[in-house]
Amino acid sequence: MRAPQADGWTRRRFLGGLTVAGTAGLLGLPPRRVGAEPPPETATLRIFHAMSGGSTSICTAPQFLAEELLHGEGFTEVSYVKDVTRSLWQTLAAGEADLGMMSVFPLISGLDGGAPLVLLSGVHGGCYELYGTARVRMIRDLKGKTVSVGGLGSGSHLFLASMLAYVGLNPQQDVTWDVHPWAEAIQLLAEGKIDAVMGFAPDASALHAQRIGHMVVDTGRDRPWSQYFCCMAAGNQAFVRTHPVATKRALRALLKATDLCALEPERVARFMVDKGYVERYANTVERYANTLERLKDLSYHQWRSHDPEDTVRFYALRLHEVGMIKSMPQKLIAQGTDWRFLHELKKELKG
Repeated sequence: MRAPQADGWTRRRFLGGLTVAGTAGLLGLPPRRVGAEPPPETATLRIFHAMSGGSTSICTAPQFLAEELLHGEGFTEVSYVKDVTRSLWQTLAAGEADLGMMSVFPLISGLDGGAPLVLLSGVHGGCYELYGTARVRMIRDLKGKTVSVGGLGSGSHLFLASMLAYVGLNPQQDVTWDVHPWAEAIQLLAEGKIDAVMGFAPDASALHAQRIGHMVVDTGRDRPWSQYFCCMAAGNQAFVRTHPVATKRALRALLKATDLCALEPERVARFMVDKGYVERYANTVERYANTLERLKDLSYHQWRSHDPEDTVRFYALRLHEVGMIKSMPQKLIAQGTDWRFLHELKKELKG
């Protein structure tokens, strides 16, 4: 694939070009309707900068695209909080970020532990792929096998644990969990020293390219996983309660940017590469091609059609059944979610 020339493409030019093409109709809400709302209670917004192996997670592209849109929503100071040692829920719970998007599984785990979080919306599905050796043809084949994940309690670990629970296996008894850096896990899989690995976009594409193992589950296409979100937007509980107008405005910008990822993946890929958010690949052409591939794979349209409460209920029940969380789904939903902003925005941003 031939990537466009890097010619100083800025966020302003990116969004400005879309305006010429009719951004109001493409993204939804006319500016005058936004202006009729009260201004945000705070003009400052701190967004968690999700990292994966030291690089920006491609699936979180909407929150970077949203920066200019956030300025249009009345936020004059937008900052991205980088933390490679802690996850979003820990950073949000500590009050060091106001809003962010990440895997639903650590968020469920955090809520179960009493973290002051509020889940606000689903964003998309399709982040994870399960690869295995010839010994693993389906999820049930993992019984008695060794699986590598990025960390115990990580999104990949909890997601695969819920998948095991769904097919009747106990993730705490029936498999052996190994924690390895991604490059090491690939080598171990190639050598047959582990049986499977749960990959996170865009890492799993390297397995296919190198013909290592085979795909067992594609969560973006295989049911029931494709029916639920893997990434959701969440906020700090105190921020959401104290700043409801700011929360709605911030979520609106994020969801508009999510639409942009679904409708204009080529422009989004170019933006992410030219701004230096994607650093995994050796050259601009490769970065662009891989970024575009992953953007097209992710189900950014899901926020309009899928119910985030169904996602929390489905996965929380699986994890509760095998003793990996203590709370029942109803408790987590009652205490740790607020869908009112999403319901309002679904009506306002009808496309």
